[in-house]
Amino acid sequence: MAETTRVALVTGANRGLGQAIAQGLAERGLHVVLAGRSDHSLAPVVEELRQQGYSAVGQQLDVTDPASVARAVADTVGQLGRLDVLVNNAGVAIDRGQRAASPDFEKVAATLDANLMGAWRCCAATIPEMANNGYGRIVNVSSHLASLTNMADTNVSYRVSKAALNALTRVLAAELAGSGILVNACSPGRMATRMAYGETSRSPVEGADTPIWLATLPDEGPSGGFFANRQLLEW
Repeated sequence: MAETTRVALVTGANRGLGQAIAQGLAERGLHVVLAGRSDHSLAPVVEELRQQGYSAVGQQLDVTDPASVARAVADTVGQLGRLDVLVNNAGVAIDRGQRAASPDFEKVAATLDANLMGAWRCCAATIPEMANNGYGRIVNVSSHLASLTNMADTNVSYRVSKAALNALTRVLAAELAGSGILVNACSPGRMATRMAYGETSRSPVEGADTPIWLATLPDEGPSGGFFANRQLLEW
């Protein structure tokens, strides 16, 4: 890997959207670290990228485990010398059909831990390294369901967790203004992955376009925005 090659860590990269984001970043010349809870599930994805001539490694990372997050970031920086891009793609959607007035709080806690706290842990672990280099791109994968303007019922803990992730995006963007670190959220739209229950034909490659764009923004690019199809969404 060339000394100046940017390093991107993509969580939840063993399938679907995460895999498509990692592929797109690798095609743009970044060294990609594909992170997921299981080394076994990551291995074939990493091998596929390497066979195409791209620079990629796998990294075990459970976003719900603070020690795992710290270890993954330390291993990445220790082995590759830098960490420039974080794509917080890992998440869960486990409360379809639940009502906010009669919640399953175990599912609520698990959803918040993965979708909000998991991303927050990854941000906190990577920002110091980005700050040291004066450069960083953080992309929080959110959802149209997180828009307060269009908030509705169903998928309640998922909606709340992603709305909170949007708030975290705004807070970090304000906090890091002028540091060279840009922080944005995006909705990839409903894609043909297991989270969509087979209800859409939009491909992960189509969904990956906006996260990839945000992960490779120029220095004058936006920060603190919520995007879909490279266009601003209403909060």
